[in-house]
Amino acid sequence: MTKKISAQDIKKLRDQTGARMMDCKKALEEASGDLDKAVKVVEQAGLARADKTQDRETSAGLIMSYIHNNGKIGALVELHCETDFVAKNEEFQAMARDIAMQITAMNPENVQELMGQEYIKDPSINIETLVKSLSGKIGEKMEVKRFVRYSLE
Repeated sequence: MTKKISAQDIKKLRDQTGARMMDCKKALEEASGDLDKAVKVVEQAGLARADKTQDRETSAGLIMSYIHNNGKIGALVELHCETDFVAKNEEFQAMARDIAMQITAMNPENVQELMGQEYIKDPSINIETLVKSLSGKIGEKMEVKRFVRYSLE
């Protein structure tokens, strides 16, 4: 017997994932009302949606910095998206800051190495998955273009 999907269930999943209402409803239906399974369905759908945007041009974005609290190490990262609207989005800006912190902590040699690294805030995903997850959630292509890391020796 399938659990009836309520508006409260949809709102709860939306609050937890940030996904669109219809995506939440479909995920809950697919997961037979199980919230934990629905979260996984939403995450997978977000990654699939992100893959569909990969041929789009990214002509907006921002440069974000992170300086470690000792003041002796820091990074700048250039993160691109499709529109200025998304570049001003709090989640996009927070992700850019987190990626700059990742660069500061893990010292990748290039963007390709960075994208494959385990995310320091959640080792169950890598940086590529972090970017694709937000890209799928928002519906725009996002990409790390370049970065630089500074360190006093």
